[in-house]
Amino acid sequence: MIAERQRKLKALYTLGIYPYGRRFDRTALAAEVNDNSGPVRLAGRITALRSHGKAAFGDLSDISGVIQVYFQKDVLGPEFEVFLLLDIGDIIGVEGEPFRTRTGQVTVKSTKLVLLSKSNRPLPEKWHGLKDVETRFRQRYLDLIANQEVRNIFLARSSIISRMRQYLNEQGFLEVETPMMHPIPGGAEARPFITHHNTLDMDLYLRIAPELYLKRLLVGGLEKVYEINRSFRNEGISTLHNPEFTMLELYQAYGDYETMAEIAQGLILSLVPGPKSAYQGKEIDLTPPWRRVTLEALVKNYLGVSGWHNKEELARSAVREGIPLTGEETNFDLLDSLFKVKIQPDLIAPTFVLDYPKEISPLAKSKPDNEGVVERFELFIGGLEVGNAYSELNDPEEQRRRFEEKVMQNRPDLSLHVSDRDRLKVVDEDYVLALSYGMPPAGGLGIGIDRLVMLLTGCISIREVVLFPLLRPER
Repeated sequence: MIAERQRKLKALYTLGIYPYGRRFDRTALAAEVNDNSGPVRLAGRITALRSHGKAAFGDLSDISGVIQVYFQKDVLGPEFEVFLLLDIGDIIGVEGEPFRTRTGQVTVKSTKLVLLSKSNRPLPEKWHGLKDVETRFRQRYLDLIANQEVRNIFLARSSIISRMRQYLNEQGFLEVETPMMHPIPGGAEARPFITHHNTLDMDLYLRIAPELYLKRLLVGGLEKVYEINRSFRNEGISTLHNPEFTMLELYQAYGDYETMAEIAQGLILSLVPGPKSAYQGKEIDLTPPWRRVTLEALVKNYLGVSGWHNKEELARSAVREGIPLTGEETNFDLLDSLFKVKIQPDLIAPTFVLDYPKEISPLAKSKPDNEGVVERFELFIGGLEVGNAYSELNDPEEQRRRFEEKVMQNRPDLSLHVSDRDRLKVVDEDYVLALSYGMPPAGGLGIGIDRLVMLLTGCISIREVVLFPLLRPER
């Protein structure tokens, strides 16, 4: 097959045809053409050829869809020699008149043919149904050629992000950009990627979250800000996790986590066509107001334990659920594992899970009547966690204490594989300094865009909604 394509390539050069053309001005896309369109100029990839001697039909595919093109020797003249050297996968431009065939199919009768790019390799066998997962993700360009539904997912993703921007702009939020390389990792609990700046001779960390920079902007008087950002976490890969991912983070001065719940609900409802949806065969009722329930209530109801501080009860519950234990788990490791196994799969209808332990929420404000619990929610829809929000801690001395407690805990996710001396740098002194100038009370919200796109397009793996997911090296 490749040898035959090479033969045709040489034949084109012999005819004086350069097979990698230049600009071609289209007047329409395939989906826009009808038999009343008048003369049109189309360009796209050949996805089928049906020869009938001195005439032939081909299918031309572009971003909008597929249209049939009719090629006739008597009409094309010498250009028909070019047509005879075409293969499925070649990219061409055509001029012609639309008409309807006897079967009613809109077709363009080509009066001019231009070869724009020769495809020197055949598309995968049964390209129109490319299924091999490894090939699909490693060679996404083939996946996009072969599977219209995949193309539709990424068109939907672009539309979702555009509509999110529109909604937030209409709500008076200002889109901003913050650094992707940080001198100190912060804003979330995760292991960062480390890089090095040669000129300054300093280590930097790819951001795990933009939170601390965005809240500096609240200090500076920008009262409603958001960033659609790329963040990086040097952790595992799964159907829900890619080391490089896209988040929306927003902050609003003079609000709190209740404000963020209203924004999250309104934003997501603006992206769906109606109150009913479905994900992986489960019907989801999106009718507002969305359910709100405390984490403590869910833990007691589902796990039958007295609370998250009772490590023995949590461990026994984990054993009952078949969760493997090493004996080194903290209360909150156990709580997290049990929540994912026992509670989260039931959170199909949109649910705000409220009020989390202070120990795992160092940037959130404590509840006025309970110092050990913070004003935080996680939002679950269709069994997926899609959002996280706080009433933001704006007390600089309390924030410093929280940072120092995290350092003293010496958790693996804060060790960063560096010396004890460098570990103290986890206390972001500049952020504490910024708070000391006064940050207004505020609410902050993060939404995982990749997971939200999964939910809205029905995809079961994050790799289906990321154009180029990170994969293991090929063996």
